Amino acid sequence: MLKALFLTMLTLALVKSQDTEETITYTQCTDGYEWDPVRQQCKDIDECDIVPDACKGGMKCVNHYGGYLCLPKTAQIIVNNEQPQQETQPAEGTSGATTGVVAASSMATSGVLPGGGFVAITGRNNFVIRRNPADPQRIPSNPSHRIQCAAGYEQSEHNVCQDIDECTAGTHNCRADQVCINLRGSFACQCPPGYQKRGEQCVDIDECTIPPYCHQRCVNTPGSFYCQCSPGFQLAANNYTCVDINECDASNQCAQQCYNILGSFICQCNQGYELSSDRLNCEDIDECRTSSYLCQYQCVNEPGKFSCMCPQGYQVVRSRTCQDINECETTNECREDEMCWNYHGGFRCYPRNPCQDPYILTPENRCVCPVSNAMCRELPQSIVYKYMSIRSDRSVPSDIFQIQATTIYANTINTFRIKSGNENGEFYLRQTSPVSAMLVLVKSLSGPREHIVDLEMLTVSSIGTFRTSSVLRLTIIVGPFSF
Repeated sequence: MLKALFLTMLTLALVKSQDTEETITYTQCTDGYEWDPVRQQCKDIDECDIVPDACKGGMKCVNHYGGYLCLPKTAQIIVNNEQPQQETQPAEGTSGATTGVVAASSMATSGVLPGGGFVAITGRNNFVIRRNPADPQRIPSNPSHRIQCAAGYEQSEHNVCQDIDECTAGTHNCRADQVCINLRGSFACQCPPGYQKRGEQCVDIDECTIPPYCHQRCVNTPGSFYCQCSPGFQLAANNYTCVDINECDASNQCAQQCYNILGSFICQCNQGYELSSDRLNCEDIDECRTSSYLCQYQCVNEPGKFSCMCPQGYQVVRSRTCQDINECETTNECREDEMCWNYHGGFRCYPRNPCQDPYILTPENRCVCPVSNAMCRELPQSIVYKYMSIRSDRSVPSDIFQIQATTIYANTINTFRIKSGNENGEFYLRQTSPVSAMLVLVKSLSGPREHIVDLEMLTVSSIGTFRTSSVLRLTIIVGPFSF
């Protein structure tokens, strides 16, 4: 029994030696202690909380500095504020429960007293732990016998020292800009999240200076921050990454065609339109104003396109060119005794028998003046009616009509001249052979206009015994346009 008591006292002496030094400057602590980074010292480990079934045999676990004690459930913890006493020896031959108290002030001791009494004494706070089987639930009636707990602890209703939550009780001295953190037997003052301690004050941490927080733009706020995206982007679900906004799907502002690009979009217009100054809407292109050569006659602007028109008597071919309509092959208003003559841009009706007295029409469609008629002696022997059409403003000089003798006589000489219809000198007759001549346009003509030119061929015998003339009456119709 004395050997067991000696070992127990030795163990408590080691615990006492660890407890006497309250501030440890090393980060490595002895057994039963762990490093407290806030207080910068070793703190006791509560084995009763972390060690499952620390005590066996129905014993209760009582935490102690650097270790723990296993005590009977009937054991009580009381404080002896009196002077240290010597150990009370039990009566000789007595084996019952001991009611004496053992106290010490210099070192912690523990042991099992005769009669089953277990005693543990901590000299630091004069703790006296004793077993009282007579009345296990009795609390000492002496008011001076109360628990004396270490700083930061208080007596509980179960007569054990429990931690004081200074943060909840409001007994801390943290500043208004600090957060109180309760610790075992103490408390600590820390800066709230997003702040750091600088001297005695908590100052905001500028998270935007610690990349990479935000994908594009970071906005610092007191104690925090948030991310922003450039125009054309939006925050992803993680509130950090920026993703492109497809404006063409979300809010298409383009009038016609929309193309999404990274961070923006562009608008385009259909053919025949161009972007307006706002780069969103489309305006019609007036193609007729851009060029005067799109259409042969008239350009008509339409939304997104243009079309060509032709004057009356013409039709549009190949979208831009004007082609004369041959009314004589389609519809005309000529009578049965008239013939239809088509010209550029219209038609005219001429009599099928153009012969005038004293001329008569022959089967060859010629007007002949009979020799037997005395009136024919001073007139051309025959008149042939021909018709032709030319475009307005035709380039000059230009060969436009050839005249040729249909009957050739031997030993005769043929000469050609413009008999009438050339008062302004628009034409010139050039003889190309003994029996033919070419009518040349030497001045440009503008229509609509009709010219009647008489071309005469004089035939004279080489011996002077024969003389005759024939006239080709050419009707030239000048169209109103150059096409």
